[in-house]
Amino acid sequence: MPKPVEQQIEELTAGINRISDEIKPLAEEANREVKNLGRITDETRQRVDNALTTQGELQARLATAEQMLAKVQNGGGQPGQPPTIGAMVTDSDEFQAFAANPKGDFRMSVQASVGSGSGSAGDLIVPDRIPGIQAPALRRLTIRDLIAWGRTSSNSIEFARELLFTNNADVVGENPTAGKPESDITFEADQAPIVTIAHWIHASKQVIADVPQLQSYIDGRLRYGLKFKEEAQLLKGSGVGLNLNGIFTQASSYANPGVAVQAETRIDRLRLALLQVELSEYWADGIVISPLDWAAIELTKTKDNAYLFANPRAQNLPGLWGRNVVPTQAMDAGDFLVGAFGGGLAVQGWDREDMTVQISEHDRDNFIKNMLTIRCEERVGLTVYRPQAFVKGDFDGIDASTNA
Repeated sequence: MPKPVEQQIEELTAGINRISDEIKPLAEEANREVKNLGRITDETRQRVDNALTTQGELQARLATAEQMLAKVQNGGGQPGQPPTIGAMVTDSDEFQAFAANPKGDFRMSVQASVGSGSGSAGDLIVPDRIPGIQAPALRRLTIRDLIAWGRTSSNSIEFARELLFTNNADVVGENPTAGKPESDITFEADQAPIVTIAHWIHASKQVIADVPQLQSYIDGRLRYGLKFKEEAQLLKGSGVGLNLNGIFTQASSYANPGVAVQAETRIDRLRLALLQVELSEYWADGIVISPLDWAAIELTKTKDNAYLFANPRAQNLPGLWGRNVVPTQAMDAGDFLVGAFGGGLAVQGWDREDMTVQISEHDRDNFIKNMLTIRCEERVGLTVYRPQAFVKGDFDGIDASTNA
């Protein structure tokens, strides 16, 4: 038997208060992680998202329950009953004529059925409502998590990069007449701007007020859209105008270091790209690749049609040559990027202002139209200290069907 509306409201209110109490320590934990690690861990971010989603769902159910209570209190809470057969007979024109002149027998055909129309069951049939909004698929964002992050209070990051080192170190005598050899180091100044990434939407003030869950959903979608653009900028920002100068944009182009390879495959080319990084005195710890190319690699078979290294029945983490592989659609099919992503030695991201969502009615004619402007923005920067620590290339000239 359904619970009374008043009891539902009481339980939902208690649930919202409980979730609110849980969100506060989560927010404090997130702030500590940002302070200590420079970012929020995936686990904490997932816990915060789950708590906010639950809070939105409870608020939406509470609003629905309050509307049902108001309807009952105003006398409109009881659904209409379908007319009985007796009522259909007494209300018919045939019966009214017989009642005015009761002669002979009275007969009439009554066709009664129970359906979902307003003349039958009507409001007795209540549709099932699935909680939450059914969102489209979201891309897994990975590039930000590959690199180290710091905080800045400026609108740009300036740094000095070693341009040339002439090393004349040599073995010398105890008191050389010509003096000890002199080496030389040349530096160049470089800087990376802090850019603003932002977008906004219009929303009805009444809808946001009446459906709290919708506000939470819009908040999440705006945040995702912002991070989606951030990932594209971190990887392939052009560096022109207001754009970040992305890692792929600044990376060195692939060139075979001089190793002869027979029947070259995608796996071979990635290994040569890793070698190119190593010959530049850096250690590549990651490979960024399109999911299409990674699938082609996993499906590589021997001449006996056995999978080269993947076991379809096992849980294989993406990896090649001891390095992590990151399949992402942010990378175009046929392209790849390898390099020293971790540690902050070759690349580092900078947070100037954390991602925020703000709501205001003070925008154009919002006030008189009962509209709201919801804006989401952040300010970030990216410094690639050592472009030689990254190598970009493509798989041109490699036949996808080539067997090992």
